[in-house]
Amino acid sequence: MQEIELKFLVPESRLKGLMRQTHVKSSQVTQLAAHYYDTHDQQLAQAGIGLRIRKEGDTWVQTIKAGGDGIAARLEHNAVLDNVQVQAMLDNNELIPDLTIYEDTPIAAALADFKLKKLAKNLTRLYVTDVERTTRLLTESNEDETDNCIEMAYDQGEIIHGTDDSLRKAIQEIEFELVSGDLDFLFTTAKTWCKRYKLCLSTVTKAENGGLLINGQNHSPAVNANLSQLQIDKDSSAPAFIRAVVHNCLLQILPNSSAIVAGSKDDDHILQLRIGIDRLRTALKAFADFSDEINPEWLPILKQTATLLSDYYQLAYIKAQIEPELQACGAPAVDWTANIENIKITPINTLQANDFQITLLELIAFTMSDPSIEPQTDQLARDKLTKVLSKQYKKCLKTNKKADEVSDEVGDTEHVSNDIDLNANTDIADNDQPESELLNQLRDLRYISEFSASLLSKKKAKKKTKRWLKRLIKAQKALEQLNDNNQYQQFYEFKSTTDANALYGSGWFTAILTDEQSHIDARLEKFADSSTFW
Repeated sequence: MQEIELKFLVPESRLKGLMRQTHVKSSQVTQLAAHYYDTHDQQLAQAGIGLRIRKEGDTWVQTIKAGGDGIAARLEHNAVLDNVQVQAMLDNNELIPDLTIYEDTPIAAALADFKLKKLAKNLTRLYVTDVERTTRLLTESNEDETDNCIEMAYDQGEIIHGTDDSLRKAIQEIEFELVSGDLDFLFTTAKTWCKRYKLCLSTVTKAENGGLLINGQNHSPAVNANLSQLQIDKDSSAPAFIRAVVHNCLLQILPNSSAIVAGSKDDDHILQLRIGIDRLRTALKAFADFSDEINPEWLPILKQTATLLSDYYQLAYIKAQIEPELQACGAPAVDWTANIENIKITPINTLQANDFQITLLELIAFTMSDPSIEPQTDQLARDKLTKVLSKQYKKCLKTNKKADEVSDEVGDTEHVSNDIDLNANTDIADNDQPESELLNQLRDLRYISEFSASLLSKKKAKKKTKRWLKRLIKAQKALEQLNDNNQYQQFYEFKSTTDANALYGSGWFTAILTDEQSHIDARLEKFADSSTFW
């Protein structure tokens, strides 16, 4: 069967209020002791599979979870075990899952790449969980006299290392699982609780947390965009296409967001989350007329979130990466700590905001909704994509020409600077300079092209598509580097008003900027001269 559930982390400040709502007369409290299994090199985890044997009250249940949509839905198979046999195996320290029970089940496909007999021999208990679960049912009657039903489960406990019980990780999360009825009820209920208790979506399973524990990690690595996970076919309708694209963006956004709300300060999580949001914003703007279900309120919230993340990331990157590089070249040290601390809204604050979390829920709901009931379901995506791409391509060429004209007027070596406030929420790239405008347009064209390539690129023209994308990406990255260096120069220039040591960095980047233009012009010329793939 497929389980559909949404998981959230609970902030300490709202825990007491939430506990009052979970511990009601109708709720049930169950002790869950679970043993999680994998090979020593975690082959199951790498395949996205979780395997456990868990005591649920007085019953032992073997559960495997795998596949699904990577966001809220997963395949799940539960098998009730013989209590006497389990206890005997526990007494002899021989408790191991029985994999033969999956041979003729829907879960078999997830295990198809494994030789089950060999896998069974290599399984070992890696960690255990000791959790107190409080559950209650939330129901709503429909007009057709059926019930919408959700099981709400609040879990509190810990994960314990399988061979060293001094290594532990706390668990404190709440889940909403659809038992029966409509998906709308699940998301409406989750949004209500999210608003009330400032819950934050998490895609991190107990199995993933267990894997992090035994590997000595606090958070999983940052997740990059993965276009191989974009599930579309040649005959995808416009509504189905935009849902698949949004889903692909969420596969990058949600894991990185989950890590940050769980406490990660890793710059890579912030960077990849921002890139994921940028890809999503591009898709929602470019394919706005592909679906009537796109909420126009999503875009301003996503833009604000991306801007706040960028404000923090820029200064953090300067402190962690740029400063060491400059000092290695003989530059005097510049301390950016106070500037970072003066940023009032940190990444975790940004992501904990209700409007962002509600937007994520609405986007997940959108991807899981049925595209076939939309008015445009008879319109093929590929018939609309050519127009979208051509329009964006022409905008890039027009802006490129405009940038050339401005460059000629200003002069090749004159640097145009915009003063910035290091403690303000400023999107430096979001200005009316032609080069900044061109960078944004090239970035949008790249994302639109990557989303569209598999539908528009014919088999014989795949090399042409790859070549065109390669030239586009090189032009975009060259302009992006110029934009970044311009921002770094501005940061150091502004910093020099209070710290003379920053003059070295300001001069360093000014020199780099004067040498970059010829390289960028060559990249842009190659891109402009390339024939398109659509």
